Amino acid sequence: MDAFLHGALLAFGLILPLGVQNVFIFNQGAQQPSFWRSLPAIITAIICDTILILLAVAGISAIILTFKTVKLFFMGAGVLFLLYMGWSIWSSKTNPNADTSYSIMRPKQQILFSASVSLLNPHAILDTIGVIGISSIAYTGSDKLVFTFSCILVSWLWFIGLALAGRLVGKIDTSGRIIIVVNKLSALIIWFLAFYITITLVQSI
Repeated sequence: MDAFLHGALLAFGLILPLGVQNVFIFNQGAQQPSFWRSLPAIITAIICDTILILLAVAGISAIILTFKTVKLFFMGAGVLFLLYMGWSIWSSKTNPNADTSYSIMRPKQQILFSASVSLLNPHAILDTIGVIGISSIAYTGSDKLVFTFSCILVSWLWFIGLALAGRLVGKIDTSGRIIIVVNKLSALIIWFLAFYITITLVQSI
């Protein structure tokens, strides 16, 4: 298969499911006063994903996760963060008539949260290593560069498009009801993911 197409399909398949990172970027697109105000979250997510893809292709992250203690610590921290993130999303206020300080994050908060949901999600990182990292082994030289670039490009386009979609929903949903429903469902999915990772963690001990 063509290296560019292969990378694009793999990256799209990994990034498509509704996860913590996607939920956060979508919500920022919906809740910020303008698309440009959500750029700190988008750019941070793009940078973090780019770094993870590069590490996966280079094999560095896979080497780190071969150490059981490091892996267990990483997964445990990820579970705690997912529980916290789920609660934050569940209890977030999106009513435009309410105090906006609860729902609109400042640039620094966006950067911190975006980096956290990108780098403290063990399930997503293990998928990146297991799928993109292993698949990249089939390529060398320029083909490997094309494969890597394709994965990164899909990540960039996806997060920009996701924030734009959130912005569109935010404009249509002036009452904030749709976003509230999305938040509740997203929180449940995030908590389920934390439960799944906890089971995996217990089995690994």
